Amino acid sequence: MRTIGVVALLALSGGAFAKMPPPTEAAKAAAAEAAAKSAWTEKVGAYQLCQAQDRVAAKYRATATAAGKPVPPPGTAQPCVNPGPFAYTPEASKPLEVSGAHSPPGNAISPPSNNATAADHAGGIKQK
Repeated sequence: MRTIGVVALLALSGGAFAKMPPPTEAAKAAAAEAAAKSAWTEKVGAYQLCQAQDRVAAKYRATATAAGKPVPPPGTAQPCVNPGPFAYTPEASKPLEVSGAHSPPGNAISPPSNNATAADHAGGIKQK
């Protein structure tokens, strides 16, 4: 009975080792948007934390000043930066001609075409 159970388990677990198909363009776009949304959510969280810290510091200063205690000067912290509403604009794919992938960097120092043969460029005449 135990042998039958092991054989059945091995037969059914073969699907666990199957490969997933590559992601589609729509899935890639959805993943990029989810990553952008996650990054924006982290920025909003940092902004809200910054505001809460400022409120606590202001309350402490007001309470300490009212009690007549010496209040240290405020530190120099960066102001809270509001990330604004979420806006996702997908990066448009450019054709190779527009992206400059085929163009060498820098300015051309010679004309694009000349009368030199491939043998001249290689350093001599090719022997058969």
